[in-house]
Amino acid sequence: MGRDERDTVAGGARLYEAAQAVVGDHDRAVEAVRAALKPIHDAAVKRELDAIPVARLQDVTEGRLRLGSVEKSGLRTLGSVLDAGPYRLRQIPGVGQRTVDQMLAAARRLSEAVQETVAVHIDVDRPEPSTTALVTALHVLVEAGPDTRRALDRAATLSGRLGPLLTDAKPAAGRFRMLLSGREKKARASAAVTELRSLVDAGERSGLSELFAQASVDLLRGQSSDIAAWVDFELRSAEYYSLLAEISGRSPDAAAVEGFLPDEVAERVRTQQLDDAHRRVSLRGYQAFGARFALAQRKVILGDEMGLGKTIQAIAVLAHLAAEGQNHFMVVCPASVLVNWTREVEARSALRVVVLHGPDRHEAYADWKERGGVALTTFDGLRGLPAPGAGQVGLLVVDEAHSVKNPKAKRSQAVALWTERSGRALFMTGTPMENRVVEFRNLVRMLDGGVADLLGERDALAGSVAFRKAVAPVYLRRNQEDVLTELPSLQQTDEWEELSASDEEAYGAAVRAGNFMAMRRAAYMNPEKSAKLERLREIVQEAGENGQKTVIFSNFKDVLRVVREAVTAGTTDGTPVFGPLTGSVPAGRRQQVVDDFAGVQGPAVLLAQIQAAGVGLNMQAASVVVICEPQIKPTIEHQAVARAHRMGQVRPVRVHRLLATGGVDERMVKMLEAKTRLFDAYPRRSAVAEATPDAVDVSDTELARRIVEEEQARLGMADEVLTADRTPA
Repeated sequence: MGRDERDTVAGGARLYEAAQAVVGDHDRAVEAVRAALKPIHDAAVKRELDAIPVARLQDVTEGRLRLGSVEKSGLRTLGSVLDAGPYRLRQIPGVGQRTVDQMLAAARRLSEAVQETVAVHIDVDRPEPSTTALVTALHVLVEAGPDTRRALDRAATLSGRLGPLLTDAKPAAGRFRMLLSGREKKARASAAVTELRSLVDAGERSGLSELFAQASVDLLRGQSSDIAAWVDFELRSAEYYSLLAEISGRSPDAAAVEGFLPDEVAERVRTQQLDDAHRRVSLRGYQAFGARFALAQRKVILGDEMGLGKTIQAIAVLAHLAAEGQNHFMVVCPASVLVNWTREVEARSALRVVVLHGPDRHEAYADWKERGGVALTTFDGLRGLPAPGAGQVGLLVVDEAHSVKNPKAKRSQAVALWTERSGRALFMTGTPMENRVVEFRNLVRMLDGGVADLLGERDALAGSVAFRKAVAPVYLRRNQEDVLTELPSLQQTDEWEELSASDEEAYGAAVRAGNFMAMRRAAYMNPEKSAKLERLREIVQEAGENGQKTVIFSNFKDVLRVVREAVTAGTTDGTPVFGPLTGSVPAGRRQQVVDDFAGVQGPAVLLAQIQAAGVGLNMQAASVVVICEPQIKPTIEHQAVARAHRMGQVRPVRVHRLLATGGVDERMVKMLEAKTRLFDAYPRRSAVAEATPDAVDVSDTELARRIVEEEQARLGMADEVLTADRTPA
């Protein structure tokens, strides 16, 4: 053994020390977060325990405890029982040692459950010293970024390999030590040096020393100012909460993260590797699983509920495939989100983006064919592009895939052809099936005909277990409440208003004319005396006084015009009003309007046509949502609300649905309850209701006709309308 071997051992030792330093620096940053979290968590647990009545101890002990004398003594909550302790409890008349022991044992079991489940929420509007300390401690890790996570993972792996090798290679570090070693030790030392040389050379080629050094610098940079940390938290709260869940060990239930997939599918997904070399964003646990699912199963539907970051998961799949050497990818999406997709791919990956939209799309397509990258186009745009050869496209991503559930539509046929020709396909939709099993089956058929053939009405009727088993190879869905413990509360209020005399007059004219759409917007046709507008102005004013932003949705452009005039006239404090966003506003402009709305300091109002803005645009800046009239499909409202109440929202969201009593609004709400229940039972839960879905389906046209006829009868106009219909023109 000579100088070369000694240099190799020394190089391995330096690399080991650098790796250990990164792990140590990260551990100290994590401990700082834990230290800041503990008092906040303890306070949250105490509040929870102080709210649980003593009577709950009966549930744990199956009614064996007699608690009347305990409550009479003033100990009425679980927290007060635990605070009292055994000595105080024994002083209560009629309470013996056995009762005390049983009571405290039951109380501790409930306390442990609360300890494990209570969630810490950071109130951005009411910063306190304790939450500020937590946010600033988290800020260090968030600012360190994905490169630090990458460095940490490699450091942990490398330390595990280098430690034993350096031990075996010790004799080679000195000439005399090697001479004095026995034959077996010399052989181990020689083999260890050979492996060390391979690791050190590989580390030099990939710049591991520099990666470790930069990670340590980032972790040791120290905490930023309180203001900087809070501002960053508001902008990137999802990353803060993700780290918090990881560090606290209060991650979501593993089965929920895996979408309750059967074990054989879930295990295959778990073993799938995920390369992050081209990715610039950290993934939450459920997001990493979703990306692995798409890779392992090749052609799938990601049906995660809105707000869970389906775009991020798609980018993770794209980045992994790029790291494997593939370079041609296609994303198909509505025109309204082309800008958002461009921003997301550029910001969160190192991949090249080519937009195939507008007059230069054919030149852009030729450039993409030659140089590769992530091509972005619309559903209509895809129809005008030449279909690729088999395997030329590494991944086809279809956003809002429920738009292609009709196999007879040309856009659906184009997507089906590209899906067939692509190596992998990822369909993304929060609402894969609204009313009919057959529509969901149509999507599945594009991906896997065999699975589609297995998915029959019998699976729907059999319930969740049969359904999940049938679609598991191609379908993954997770819900916010299962995997996002940090989402602020969502408070939904139905604002029932009595129509004014002026409203009634406009409504009656619409009913007499049999005009369903006019009936739905009649409450806004006389703005000066509109009951709904009066309540809407009150909501906007209250939000403004609290410094909150409001987004107002309506299906109708003329309603939005009326609302804009009313809100503008009613905001005497100069609150800016943006929009309305309608289908006629170019896609790029829509995103700019949303950005301008979010960029305002303090209150602001955004007006949006619910169909145009309910897809793809993120409105986390808004914490108040107003829906001007009930929508024909419940999913439309769900999507609109999810634009504000989604990952990244840091404030509780209040939703106000403006409804008029006694007319079309009331009838729509009642008739759509069945649709909402079906949606919750089937696509939301990956299961179906006990009854056949078709049994509760009500088409838009049929619903409108039925409501018009019922309202004409209620208002005594049925005979009048029938006579008018029979009168010769």
